[in-house]
Amino acid sequence: MTFAQPATPSPQQLLRILHLEDSAIDHQLVCRALAKGALRCDIARVETLEAFTAAMAQEPFDLILADFRLPGFTALDAWLSIKADKPPPFILLSGAIGEAAAVAAIHEGISDYLHKDDLSRLERVIERALEVRHARLAKERADAELAASERRLAEFAEHLQTTIEQERAAIAREIHDDIGGSLAAANLGLAWLSRHETNPATLAQIQSATDMLQHAIGASQRIMRNLRPAILDQGLFAAVQWLASGFEKRTGISTRLATNNEHLSVAKPIELTAYRTAQEALTNVSKYAACTLVQIDISDADDVLTLEVTDNGKGIGAEELDKPSAYGIRGLRERAKTVGGWLDVSSRAGAGTSIILSVPLTHERQFPTE
Repeated sequence: MTFAQPATPSPQQLLRILHLEDSAIDHQLVCRALAKGALRCDIARVETLEAFTAAMAQEPFDLILADFRLPGFTALDAWLSIKADKPPPFILLSGAIGEAAAVAAIHEGISDYLHKDDLSRLERVIERALEVRHARLAKERADAELAASERRLAEFAEHLQTTIEQERAAIAREIHDDIGGSLAAANLGLAWLSRHETNPATLAQIQSATDMLQHAIGASQRIMRNLRPAILDQGLFAAVQWLASGFEKRTGISTRLATNNEHLSVAKPIELTAYRTAQEALTNVSKYAACTLVQIDISDADDVLTLEVTDNGKGIGAEELDKPSAYGIRGLRERAKTVGGWLDVSSRAGAGTSIILSVPLTHERQFPTE
């Protein structure tokens, strides 16, 4: 099917019509009515259901006109016999059908109904049926393109998250192997100097340098843990517990953690998604919430992993969530989709914010166990 065709055929286009009619006289009347209009039509007539089925199988038609009652069958039988996924418009053209039956036929998918005594309106009815079909096909194409675009976006988001995690792991290894090794060697050198130096001023300088070096070592370790959360090897609850403890120490915001299962075990991609969600949520809290309390709840009840981070801060307005620069929440939503989950944000001005990640654990089977 070519979707670029106009909704209504132009006078230069040939409209192929199949007319299901057992009366030669009525067929001639239809041909004359159409000949008076602007449409150029090629009309083929069939009388039986077998001939109708054969004609539909042999060549494509742009439109079907059909009497309702024919010898041994009705137009509905003909309509239901069509095997095409996208059948052409089907218009009832009959004098032996009541309004209720016509409405019922339209509910079955038939395009329109016109009484045989009103053939002057036939051209307009045909044009309208073609316009409706064109609009429906255009919408189906747009929906298919949108669905394909969303699939590509989801695949890209998943690829992007995987790439980011790989880059984080690579950077963490470099920090550990290169920077960490150099800092450790420098620390040993300072320790040797402090043991062999007796000058108080020099010892004071060595101690100051050692303190700064210890701070650098601690910072590098913290950065490595943020880049590559090895703590996840201890389980999701332990990892979020470590995250919450560090957050509380850094910010002074009281942070509580609760779970229905401290030993819950989920697939690594889901575990990492939950961890990153908690990490991003706490980062947002520290930047924007202006709160005094954060509550983190983890649950695997009803075979759904749920992670909820709630604060008692100033809340987030809908306009803030929808603004183009709100990449954090938008990124979390896309990340949740990559593991078959979803992210909800609930907030009211002055009443705090809840960020809730939900992932059905039935999706775990699609992920590798390691």
